[in-house]
Amino acid sequence: MKAQTPYLSPSDLKTILHSKRANVYYLEHCRILLNGGRVEYITDQGKESLYWNIPIANTSCLLLGSGTSITQAAMRELSKAGVMVGFCSGGGTPLFNATEADIACDFFSPQSEYRPTEYLQHWCRFWFDDEKRLHRAKQLQLMRLQHIAQIWVKLDWSCDTQALQLLCTQYRDVFQAACDSQHLLAAEGRLTAALYALACRATSMPTFSRSTRGNSTDPANQMLDQGNYLAYGLGATACWVLGLPHGLAILHGKTRRGGLVFDAADLIKDALILPQAFISAANGDAARDFRQQCITHFARFEALDIMIECLKKIALQE
Repeated sequence: MKAQTPYLSPSDLKTILHSKRANVYYLEHCRILLNGGRVEYITDQGKESLYWNIPIANTSCLLLGSGTSITQAAMRELSKAGVMVGFCSGGGTPLFNATEADIACDFFSPQSEYRPTEYLQHWCRFWFDDEKRLHRAKQLQLMRLQHIAQIWVKLDWSCDTQALQLLCTQYRDVFQAACDSQHLLAAEGRLTAALYALACRATSMPTFSRSTRGNSTDPANQMLDQGNYLAYGLGATACWVLGLPHGLAILHGKTRRGGLVFDAADLIKDALILPQAFISAANGDAARDFRQQCITHFARFEALDIMIECLKKIALQE
């Protein structure tokens, strides 16, 4: 007699480490439902409906764009498997409102009464102390510089590595010398502007001006917006894995209740999203190809692992 394969419930799937999950999905113009115990999305082509499986055990974040719908049963299974879900407009940006706890981040967090509290307890020990919180914010920015220096030289482009090293060395000193969070945020903005200039030269693009209004027609600006929201999805996932509320930001929390997601995303945004946006814009890539390349980079450079490990170091630092 053939032995029966033991049934794995979606709650069992959470034993797979989120940091090792490979998939971030952006879906549009489809229906998401539960079919035979599997979460699937359906696309219509003429009179036919095509069913595609979503491997929820290996998925960290799901972004739902224009023309999507999802059933209650599918949401239940996604929650059991620990998948972060966000609703957004076309192209993955902007995100729309979701849970009352995460208005700025706009992600539905899987709910559980048994989330880990170890890192939250360590986080709270420093968070209410302005000096200690500023010190952690500086550490986060130094980690950000480290990832930029390590990753940019491994990408498929002709980057001025000497100029990059000089810039990272310069801003290590600038970040450490910041006297408060406002000076640190200002330095962060200057660093990003300098990175834009380096990326322009590396891709032989004309001068670039960053638009924050979300309505730019410039391909690099559009791709930066779309890619950043993919990074926010990973940031929200990293915070959920460690049980850290999105409101306990160390740098971006002055005006946004979900600031910790933005802090976490900063660890990989400039290292991965920024250069790929310029590379794809220079190559004339479609938005879908750009997003796929970003997701490939997330897996190649273990972006979610980076976020989780960095947040853990910040939490446990004495």
